[in-house]
Amino acid sequence: MSMSSALNNAVTGLTANARMAEVVSSNLSNALTEGYGRRSVELSSVQVGDRGGGVRVDAVNRFVDAGLLADRRLADAALSGQERSADMVLRLQQALGGADDAAGLGARLAEVERALISASGDPASETRLSLVVSRMQDLTLTLQSNTRSIQSLRQEADTSIARDIEVLNTALQQVDLLNKDILRINGSGDDPSALLDARQRAVDQIAGIVPLREVMRDNGTVGLISQTGTTLLASQPAQFGFERTATITADMTLASGALGAITLDGQPLDLTTGIGRLDGGSLGAAFALRDQTLVEAQAGLDEIAADLVARFQDPANDPTLAPADIGLLTDQGGLLDLGDIPGLAGRIAVNPAIVSELGGEPSLLRDGLNAAGPGPAGNTAQINNWIAALSAARADTLGAEIRSASGRIGAFTSDIGATRIAVEDKLSFTNARWETLREAELADGVDTDVELQSLLRIEQAYAANAKVIQTVDFMMQRLMEI
Repeated sequence: MSMSSALNNAVTGLTANARMAEVVSSNLSNALTEGYGRRSVELSSVQVGDRGGGVRVDAVNRFVDAGLLADRRLADAALSGQERSADMVLRLQQALGGADDAAGLGARLAEVERALISASGDPASETRLSLVVSRMQDLTLTLQSNTRSIQSLRQEADTSIARDIEVLNTALQQVDLLNKDILRINGSGDDPSALLDARQRAVDQIAGIVPLREVMRDNGTVGLISQTGTTLLASQPAQFGFERTATITADMTLASGALGAITLDGQPLDLTTGIGRLDGGSLGAAFALRDQTLVEAQAGLDEIAADLVARFQDPANDPTLAPADIGLLTDQGGLLDLGDIPGLAGRIAVNPAIVSELGGEPSLLRDGLNAAGPGPAGNTAQINNWIAALSAARADTLGAEIRSASGRIGAFTSDIGATRIAVEDKLSFTNARWETLREAELADGVDTDVELQSLLRIEQAYAANAKVIQTVDFMMQRLMEI
């Protein structure tokens, strides 16, 4: 081997060692960076004629387990959806109150019953009769407050949909731009690893919103498609749209057209579900909360309100009432209309005829709402009728179960609690699965111990190549001295 060949081999060795040191340092510095793919340098020997020509850096490889990454992204979608559902259902239960909550519906109804029992002990007491009115007002105000809380949560879910759509569109555009940059870098022969990391992070962001599959192309670019078949990114990114609803009320639904649905390139995806085949992530959870979970909770409240209004306007519980007369509780001052139940819990009110602040007479609780004149001050019959009306098992709305007033509220509160427990159980399972996949993904990432061992080998190789150059220089110096 000539000295020039030896020198060339050593120089290429130093070049390769320097590139490897650069890659190892990048791995170490990004060991905790989200979306970073471990790199390694691919080397090959160079042959010049019948002699070795040193070493060549062929490529910098980026290691990612595509199957594991795909599974983790699906777990991302499931986890983000379950987290949103669990958070919203927990806040729903906190807003409505549990069975032992002093400000909950069960406690408010119990206060009404206690006030009625107290009034029955002394029906001549205006104070005790006024207390019954006050407790009934507390009950109706709680129903109204709970309705506002549910509609506020629906409004928040609607806002979350709009925010998710905005993030989805932005991330799809980012992936499209990165695809173009990667294609250009690959064409120039440079290393696109940093761009691949950025693209993985952008796709991960989308995966939390919509469960997706990544389709690799031969030129290094990717296409994206939802798990159920909606194209997100092909030759260009899809453009999704959604219009927020400024104010959501209990009677507003997707089916009626009062609430927004997702559009794709200006056309609705699905007017029935609003989301089409994008379900499964945080976006799907927001739609389910807005149009199902919270709607069902409101329906339960409305059923309670209808039950209470029906009990107190039933002529069987107050002989002074005619079938078309309003009772102690009203639908904004009107008669109960079984064809207009949605939102009733937000409209329920105490009959002004018994509210002294509105010019009413609490004594009508004792005498009957439509009594021709004052009855005996000691008569307890009508008050006992009101007490019996609350304890009677009945069902006044379509599909309702036969229950007492307290039983209906108890069942409603129990259903909300059961929903929260079920959602939290699903979240626990989904989170455990996500953590397992995430740990497996990280295990295939940067191992700092292995990288440090590689760095020691690179250092030794660099020193050896440098020694070759030093030796060749010494030999050439000796030749020059001859």
